[in-house]
Amino acid sequence: MRVFMTFFFTFSFFYLTAQDLWLAPKESKEVPNPLKSSGVSKEKGKTLYNKLCWTCHGKLGDGKGPAGKGLRPAPKNFSDDIVQSQKDGELFWKISNGKGMMAPYKHSLKESQIWDLVNYIRSFKNTK
Repeated sequence: MRVFMTFFFTFSFFYLTAQDLWLAPKESKEVPNPLKSSGVSKEKGKTLYNKLCWTCHGKLGDGKGPAGKGLRPAPKNFSDDIVQSQKDGELFWKISNGKGMMAPYKHSLKESQIWDLVNYIRSFKNTK
């Protein structure tokens, strides 16, 4: 029984860790953000965020939105280093393609709108 429990907890830990890990394709790191991170772009991104993203990622970008409570993996906290250390192209790819309960927005948003969201997500840096 002890061996089974050890295996179960080890497997569960690695499964949840692997589920939490979301890597964009390597080539997305090289995709430059064509929009300057201006106040105008961030405001456009904020407007989109408040329509589409806050319910899961929270008003403060902390991953604690009301619709995100039961999601696994949990929505990311945008102020975390794991998000902020990613290249703009990686964030663009993730927003565009989605994963699991995260909807793909490449069919419903223009590329410029997704870049506005990337620029707004950058504003959560150092808000911990």
